[in-house]
Amino acid sequence: MKTLVIAEKPDMGRNIAAAIEPKAKNQRTHIEGEKYIITWAIGHLIGLAEPDAYDEKYKKWNFNDLPIIPERFKLVPNPKTKDQLKVIAELAKRSGLLINACDAGREGQHIFSLIQRHLKLSHPVKRLWISDLTPETIRRGFVELREGVEFEPLTRAARARSEADWLIGMNGSRAFTTKHRELLSVGRVQTPVLALLYDRQKEIEAFTSSKYYEVEAWFTQGETKYRGLWQGDKLTDGEKAAALAAKVKGKTGRIESYDVKDTKEYPFKLYDLTLLQREANAKFGFSAKKTLDLAQALYERHKAISYPRTNSNYVTEQNIPEMHRALDQLGKTSYAPLVQQADKKLVHKNNKAVCNPARVEDHHAILPTHKMPSGLPPDEQKLYDLIVRRFLSHFYPAAMYKLHTIVTVSEGERFKSTVKQLLSLGWKVIYADQKKEKEKPSRGKGKADREQEEDAVAEEETDAPFMLDAAQAVLCKDSAAKEKETQPPKAYTEGTLLKAMESAGKQIEDEELRDAMKDSGLGTPATRASVIERLKQVGYVVMQGKRIAITPKGRTAVELIRGAGVELLTSPEMTGQWERRLNEIARGAASDETFMKNVERFAALIVEKVRGRSPRRSRRSKAMRLRTPRASGAKAARRPRPRRRAPPARPAPRGASAARAQPRPRASRLRRKPCAPRARGAHGPPWRRRRRSAGPAAGRRCAGGGAGRVPARGLPRQHHPRQARLRLQRVQNRLYLRDLEGQLRSFADGRRHRVSVETRAHRADEAGRRAGTAGRRAARAAGPEHGTA
Repeated sequence: MKTLVIAEKPDMGRNIAAAIEPKAKNQRTHIEGEKYIITWAIGHLIGLAEPDAYDEKYKKWNFNDLPIIPERFKLVPNPKTKDQLKVIAELAKRSGLLINACDAGREGQHIFSLIQRHLKLSHPVKRLWISDLTPETIRRGFVELREGVEFEPLTRAARARSEADWLIGMNGSRAFTTKHRELLSVGRVQTPVLALLYDRQKEIEAFTSSKYYEVEAWFTQGETKYRGLWQGDKLTDGEKAAALAAKVKGKTGRIESYDVKDTKEYPFKLYDLTLLQREANAKFGFSAKKTLDLAQALYERHKAISYPRTNSNYVTEQNIPEMHRALDQLGKTSYAPLVQQADKKLVHKNNKAVCNPARVEDHHAILPTHKMPSGLPPDEQKLYDLIVRRFLSHFYPAAMYKLHTIVTVSEGERFKSTVKQLLSLGWKVIYADQKKEKEKPSRGKGKADREQEEDAVAEEETDAPFMLDAAQAVLCKDSAAKEKETQPPKAYTEGTLLKAMESAGKQIEDEELRDAMKDSGLGTPATRASVIERLKQVGYVVMQGKRIAITPKGRTAVELIRGAGVELLTSPEMTGQWERRLNEIARGAASDETFMKNVERFAALIVEKVRGRSPRRSRRSKAMRLRTPRASGAKAARRPRPRRRAPPARPAPRGASAARAQPRPRASRLRRKPCAPRARGAHGPPWRRRRRSAGPAAGRRCAGGGAGRVPARGLPRQHHPRQARLRLQRVQNRLYLRDLEGQLRSFADGRRHRVSVETRAHRADEAGRRAGTAGRRAARAAGPEHGTA
């Protein structure tokens, strides 16, 4: 029987087929040769089922149905690619061995394991583990195939990560959405990232700019000129700064200290995916997703670079010969002038800036391969140029500088200067035809920035000879006081957000957690771009040029999550704990079952936190309950029934009035005969009816000559003054509820709509006036026995 090779994508499958079965026939869904059948997944062919696959009641989002914790997760095929899944199932029937040729990483392992579980494939499995798609690497990988059982811990880690994300996402999103009546997306990685954006925005809004002054002086000694910055407490008085500048201008000074030392600048690290995305965003404005797509095209379609979804900036000893070979091939391209000056001896196994096997996990740094592409689209060419130049820089020596540090005293005032004298460009010659690569300092004024500002030093770079005699005097040719303003922290761009995601562990105190975060941070290199795209899709952030701006919906989501007492969801600490445990599972040092039990408990905790406390609604809900006039069920049964007060005693009537006022036998309410239609004027609201007569004719209002007067104990129920008061209270409650619902809807949209007190008072007064008028008129209509004077 033949061997079935399952690649992750069609391009990868075709590259493998070209390397191991060059004469194989292309059958559109697979490629079949004499020994191998090569087919492919199209990304994720299978995913975890939605909650309604476990119970129909989950189709409707109901808070009382939470938490949703399946005993066993169900798998469902992707409807768009189910035909390809059927192809794999049919081909597996004709095969005796499976080769997992998906990406060499956790996600690639997960894609293959989902296919294997869903189709219930029991074939023996081998693993192809390679870092680029050149024919030589593929053929070498097939010679060195590894046993599939070696990757069982990695499979368990990938499965645990997927199911844990499902539990947190489904339960968290449904809990907050149903509680606050606004679609809120919650996730293990996206929520901490959103919190980073929220916190930065709050820092910007809370920032208060302040003016300060810097005093600069320009000194000369012979032909040498340099600039110094006044050293002292921060100047906030403009007049004092101007006086300092005038004090030293035109005066002589002496060099208090002069220090010179040689320094070197080595090339920047080789690219991993996150670093490549950051620089592409800074230089070309590419989004993280666009950079990833371009890199994937260079890897899969052109085979011009190694595997891009890597988190390593180093290579292993086995990669050194490949780097030398790639350098030779680049000498045949437009990079030939740069290759001619390169030195292969600088890239060797003892160069820890390049070769560090301990820092290489699944894949090494991104490198150009020995296959030279041609006719690349402009954007792909820009990205390829970044990778090639960074690669070439490591074949060049370090840039050499002399660092001159001078402290000059004039009129008792100190000025400090730093002059960076260039001796040799070294690797920087590669970027000589481009804009100078220089890291610009952030305008953010955190603690480090304030300390740097207080000890600010004037620094300038020059390639001209620089020499001073510390024993000779200097002359202050000019000076000036410059007014400046402190600047708020910069809003995140995709590049700076990626850096924050990668280094989020620096905010954590626990050393062990920080080590885990150094390697993974928030998300992984392969998923960080998708996390940012997800935040855009759900409406939490929008792009304003290069800046990422959080929307009112995004702010509301963070405030609701933190307000519910689930701060762990917005903290990188949770991601650090998860990533540390997942790494231990992948190494076989931890149990995935224990991990999942803890995740289930955390999902239930989220639901209970949201159920137990809802900020901005709990107090108003309580007020609403206090104003509600009626209760039902057990509460109504427990509530004591109010006692009816006896009417006040009235003077005894005299004469004809006494005869009319004699009490009549009162018929039972249950036996009372229905009244005949009332005369004209007796219909409509009480305040529009004619006043009833209290004379003898009143007894003829009911058919059959019965006791047709209003019952002695009071007015008909709908006209009783007490019922009018209850109607008034219900009207007020309805107005309150309508206002409250409007405010909650506005709050969920991020617009804190506040109905004015005057408007609510006006509505309540209007309702009270109408209901009160109805009660008074109904009382007057009852006559002197039941009305008020």
